[in-house]
Amino acid sequence: MSQPEEITDPAVLKAMAHPLRRRIVAELRRGPASATTLAAALQENTGSTSYHLRELAKHGFVEDEPSLGKGKERWWRVVKRDLRYPRRYEQSAEMAAALDELNAVQLAEDLAAWKEFQAQSGGMGSWGDAVPYSRGSIVVTQEELGEFFEDYLALLKRYWREDVPADAREVLLRFIAFPKPE
Repeated sequence: MSQPEEITDPAVLKAMAHPLRRRIVAELRRGPASATTLAAALQENTGSTSYHLRELAKHGFVEDEPSLGKGKERWWRVVKRDLRYPRRYEQSAEMAAALDELNAVQLAEDLAAWKEFQAQSGGMGSWGDAVPYSRGSIVVTQEELGEFFEDYLALLKRYWREDVPADAREVLLRFIAFPKPE
C-alpha cells in the first residue's frame, strides 16, 4: 500500500492533465504495454507515446516493467499512488489554477465514462446491473470529514492488487465531498 504523497508542484498537475498522457495511463491500467503497443491502441505515433511515457515516468506515474521488455523494447506499467494536495488556502495561485484544470478534466472524463456505461449497460450481462449508488449528506466537523476520507481510502486500498481474478473488471469509483453552499 502506498503512503500518501503531497503534490505541491504545479508542473506535476499539468503533466497529469495532458490529454494523451491521460489516455496512456488509462490504457496502462488494462495492463503493461510498450510505446509501440500503446501507439497502435491509441492511434498515435511511437515517438509521441515514447516521449509522453518518459514524461509520466519522470513524475512517477509509470515505471518500467522489466519482466516483459526484450532487447531495447521497454514495457511500462502504472504506479499506484496515494496523491494528496495542499489545502486550498496553502496553494499558490499557479497550483490552485492547475488543480482546478485537472479537476475539470477529470470530472469531464467521469461524466463521459458514465454516459458510455449507460449506453452499453444493456449488453454487459450482470455487470450492467452492478451499479451500487449512494447519495447523501452528513453533518461533520472538518476533522471528522478528514477521518471519513481516510476511511474511504483505506477501504479502496484493500482492493488494490496485482493478481486480478479472471472474472474481475475494473470498476470506476468516485468520491467527492464538499460543504453545502449556503
